[in-house]
Amino acid sequence: MKIAIVVALQSELECTKRLFSDIEEICCDNVTYYFGECNGHQIIVSQSGIGKVCAATRCHDIITNFEPDCIINTGLAGGIDIKSKVCDVVVGSEVTYHDVWCGDGNEIGQVQGFPLKFEGDKMIVEKILSNRTDEDRIYKGLICTGDQFITDDNRLKEIKNNFKDAIAVDMESAAFAHCCYMKGVPFVSIRVISDTPGSDDNIEQYNNFWEVAPEKSFDVIKDLIYKL
Repeated sequence: MKIAIVVALQSELECTKRLFSDIEEICCDNVTYYFGECNGHQIIVSQSGIGKVCAATRCHDIITNFEPDCIINTGLAGGIDIKSKVCDVVVGSEVTYHDVWCGDGNEIGQVQGFPLKFEGDKMIVEKILSNRTDEDRIYKGLICTGDQFITDDNRLKEIKNNFKDAIAVDMESAAFAHCCYMKGVPFVSIRVISDTPGSDDNIEQYNNFWEVAPEKSFDVIKDLIYKL
């Protein structure tokens, strides 16, 4: 299987690259892609940049240039459910936009003419979640995407009011899912909780995450790929 893994941040890219051996760099349209192998799969790793436009652009380019069998968007997310803890891993069984409104006749989060929620590939999601132990902090749920880093408690409450089953927020997943939906490519988002928006110390949580947790957290991503 040819799997494309895309992250937003340089720090996430460095963590992801270390998961694989014998990486080859290929430059295409002034973008560097990293090719490696994991459990017999061909892996393409790339950095998109932050936000929906960057995510959709990179996703389109990867599909056009490399024809992957599936795309995995991974990296960090803010946990917005009471059960979410820093370093938990959330698999996006569904993703949606929290900052889209196309007027009457559409639901909040829905781009007109498209589903309100884009489903993660069911087969991939179930394989990722198979054989979990009671100690694993890995679970599936709804990830909400918007071009905002959520720090305000009122904005958090607004998102939770609109999407009561939301588990995490990020800035790219729905854009990847939207592009893959249009192109007919299987997609899933796997996100590590780095902070809990709405808490008094969520900025500190995010900063501390990079000091103490990334290696352990991104090792989980490698373990998940071995199940595919």
